Amino acid sequence: MLKAGIVGLPNVGKSTLFNAVTRTRKAEAANYPFCTIDPNVGIVTVPDPRLAVLSKISGSQKLVPTAIEFVDIAGLVKGASEGAGLGNQFLANIRETDAIVQVVRCFENDDIIHELGSVDPLRDIEIINAELILADIASLEKRRHSREKKAKGGDKESKKEVELIDALLPHLNEGNPALTFDLSDDDREIVRDFFLLSSKKTIYACNVMEDELAAAIENPDSNEQVARVRAYAAAHSGAQAVVISARIEEELSELPPEEAAEFLADMGVTDSGVSSLIRGVYHLLGLRTYLTTGVQETRAWTIIAGDKAPAAAGVIHSDFERGFIAAEVVHFDDLSTLGSKSAAKEAGKLRIEGKEYVVKDGDVIEFRFNV
Repeated sequence: MLKAGIVGLPNVGKSTLFNAVTRTRKAEAANYPFCTIDPNVGIVTVPDPRLAVLSKISGSQKLVPTAIEFVDIAGLVKGASEGAGLGNQFLANIRETDAIVQVVRCFENDDIIHELGSVDPLRDIEIINAELILADIASLEKRRHSREKKAKGGDKESKKEVELIDALLPHLNEGNPALTFDLSDDDREIVRDFFLLSSKKTIYACNVMEDELAAAIENPDSNEQVARVRAYAAAHSGAQAVVISARIEEELSELPPEEAAEFLADMGVTDSGVSSLIRGVYHLLGLRTYLTTGVQETRAWTIIAGDKAPAAAGVIHSDFERGFIAAEVVHFDDLSTLGSKSAAKEAGKLRIEGKEYVVKDGDVIEFRFNV
């Protein structure tokens, strides 16, 4: 299972957010730096309202959402790449994740200590990004040293690695993350084995005060700090920035779904920031969902963007992929509008697809196979 690491400076709301996302209290949330030392891990279901719609159409007895893994990682401080704070441990934990949720504090509160004495989300982001880049520079220089002798001896793989490192280092030394370095598909495969921290895709979680949430969700740019983060994210890596209130989310996580919905409605919002964040992380990881539905259950299945029909079938069972014949496909939008598979078939929206069909997010599929 792919995992996303929740990172940020100390006391920005990471552990509170982790508890809300995972609906647990695994992570200690306290008003002092480094209250998280060992990473906390939680499995998170991905909110998907399509399941309830399909279950009504099929009369399903059970709904099964898809899931991803979140990791709450110790707070980072300036100098982490040189071992400051819990730097080495922090960076090692990030290296094991597939994407990053960077929590940034976008609220003022004198009762909650900020590591640097003032609230400035862009400064905080740049500190974290700089530490990731510095760690990558150190890692690449070490790798280059270990490959250089083999490269001079004619080893083609080592020579190619040295060439790529020599191209990457100036890019990193200028303060640019590895993610923005232009690579061919072949070179990207080689660089993947470098496990560069700054190559991981990032989504920013803008943590706001409880009384600021509704306005910030309706119009994110109405909050000056959130607007700054959104502009920075778009300009530097085309990343998404999601508005959340970690404290509210923690309260919501303790309520039954009906009461949580009422709580949100009273605040003037229909969806929690965490739901948007989870869905954003899911897509950031390159994951997509197709659906199956019947009397027994309606289920969401996770695939990688670009997967073809046989690979998608294999997610259910290897026999489905091995004996794949065809896929009966209708998109959720069409099925929900028309109300039944028979109506979708009459409207020409139900199709039979073969082995080369690339499954789309929201496809409702029934596989035909023979083993």
